[in-house]
Amino acid sequence: QVQLVESGGALVHPGGSLRLSCAASGGIFSIYTMAWYRQAPGKQRELVAGITSGFTTNYADSVKGRFTISRDNAKNTVYLQMDSLKPEDTAVYFCNARYSTNLDVWGQGTQATVSS
Repeated sequence: QVQLVESGGALVHPGGSLRLSCAASGGIFSIYTMAWYRQAPGKQRELVAGITSGFTTNYADSVKGRFTISRDNAKNTVYLQMDSLKPEDTAVYFCNARYSTNLDVWGQGTQATVSS
């Protein structure tokens, strides 16, 4: 059974940076499409960034140029580097793993708060 564990959330000032990590276990990490989603209070969960098994990436328009998604298959880990953070980036960030129609797994989330 695949499990995902996020870490790295914290309180930072506007303009600061955070690096989120998501460690996977129990599956074949290298074949999964991995993604980061976020959910702010009172809002729906939204896609932030994704990375395929072939390392193709995509980003929400709101984070393009500020966030970078990457993966290390040797460590079964996906990262989200978040720079130039804004208060509107405050949310719980969730990691997601997908493979065909056979797999759709979520982590428990990690809180990132951007505030002065």
